[in-house]
Amino acid sequence: MNGNARSTTRNGFRKHSLALALAAFATAFATSATQAANWDVTITNLTNGNYFTPLLVTAHDNNTHLFQVGMPASLPIEHMAECGHLNPLLSTPEVGAIDADTIADPATGLLAPGTSTTAMLVTTATHLSIVAMVLPTNDAFLGLEGQLIPSEAGTYTYYVNAYDAGTEANDEVLMTTGACAYTDNGMIPGAPGMDAGTNGTGVAATDSNTMIHVHRGVLGDQNPTGGNSDLDSTIHRWQNPVARITVTVTP
Repeated sequence: MNGNARSTTRNGFRKHSLALALAAFATAFATSATQAANWDVTITNLTNGNYFTPLLVTAHDNNTHLFQVGMPASLPIEHMAECGHLNPLLSTPEVGAIDADTIADPATGLLAPGTSTTAMLVTTATHLSIVAMVLPTNDAFLGLEGQLIPSEAGTYTYYVNAYDAGTEANDEVLMTTGACAYTDNGMIPGAPGMDAGTNGTGVAATDSNTMIHVHRGVLGDQNPTGGNSDLDSTIHRWQNPVARITVTVTP
């Protein structure tokens, strides 16, 4: 009887210890899975003569999409891609207000060619999206969409394309009066480098692809007072990628 009792106690102790160990492992795993990480997100403008409007940098889960290639642009994406406005996106459920997961305008204005800016996020999210209009264009925007960011500490680099929002013809003609509105005005709101021409007749009256798609790049010409385009092909022409995104993750 005593021997059986000792055996039962010993087995019970082992089972109890195993249960405690499993519970501790599960707790530790759950804690590590939800622990906030620091993301230092550096955006570099790789173009020769184009500027990025104020950037939106946001962390989120894998079910959130700011935009999707091959799908129509939402109205907030249209506003951003045609005018560089971020407020409509900041009012969407996908982004929400500025907080530890979302940084708006880390460069405090335009990001010039060849320059970089860094946004610092403290997040439990798993995916990263970044958007900004490319100027001078009609509706081109740089877009990192739902990029999975590893949870392991390290530095990760992504090269980002510019996309055409599909909401406006790429006529490459600058506005001469008024301000860029939230509605489609069919013209470029400005050339920050003050290096564009005038009196262009328009490269394209319409574009057949009205879905978000990879941008073909600016065509331009070398006629500063006429021609088809107001953009200078020696300054504003670009090919993808237009940006480099470097994410440094620290637990």
